[in-house]
Amino acid sequence: MASNTILRPTKVPFAGILKEQEVFGKGQKDDAADQINSWFDDLMLQSGLSISPSILLMLCLCSGITVGGTVFVIHENFLTTALGTVVGFTLPVLVAMLVRTRRQDAMMRQIPGMLEELARAAKTGRSVEQSLELVSADTASPLGDELKLVAGRLKMGVQLKDALRDLPHRTGLMTLSLLCTTLTVQQQTGGDLVTVLDRLSRTVRDRLSFLGRLRAATAASRATAILMIVLPPAVLAFFIARKPNYLHELLSSPWGRNATMLAVALEVIGALWVMRILKNSQQS
Repeated sequence: MASNTILRPTKVPFAGILKEQEVFGKGQKDDAADQINSWFDDLMLQSGLSISPSILLMLCLCSGITVGGTVFVIHENFLTTALGTVVGFTLPVLVAMLVRTRRQDAMMRQIPGMLEELARAAKTGRSVEQSLELVSADTASPLGDELKLVAGRLKMGVQLKDALRDLPHRTGLMTLSLLCTTLTVQQQTGGDLVTVLDRLSRTVRDRLSFLGRLRAATAASRATAILMIVLPPAVLAFFIARKPNYLHELLSSPWGRNATMLAVALEVIGALWVMRILKNSQQS
């Protein structure tokens, strides 16, 4: 006679100390809203801010209410209040984007030195795991924080490939993707790791030098593009500050409303076009 056994789910030891990752998107390419949420998750992850995405959304809401309320107290106009609310809502996101850019630039400057130190550690006969642990302890923040996370996973028994898997995604740097591929392939197939790391370090230094020359050569073009994007909103803000009812009178007539909508649409299209041109010029 078969006995009835009840299968109970086993509880993993120390599972309660693990913090669940808060995400808003799942990376579905056919869903525009999910792509926006995934972009927001990547922004929070790559900026290195020690706050959750929900906290940043709350900051955006508080900033929008504060700026919109201040504009309403000054001008007592609903249109300018709406514009001020939108601007205030986007301010924390712009700050997070600026923090991410500075963090990525700092990590790019640290990568050549880190690769050279990793090559020196490999010359002494250490394994890849031991070399990463040594380099992570000697590398300063922000790159050192990411390497310490990888070294911590290796100490817990995670395979090198799995420990390095999300390092490029956490930083947003393709250079670290090359490093992860190099270390993974070298562990699987063998080879001269020191020579590969030296060549990769020289490649990164040459790339940084080229990017510096490119930024110097396109400084005038980037300044002109930024001026084209900023000038129309600045002119509109000047007229609104000079005459609070300017926007209300402009939108009260059909031709003014149509002209304003056309100008806003052309401004958004032009800004996206200019930003795409600058991005493509840097990548090429």
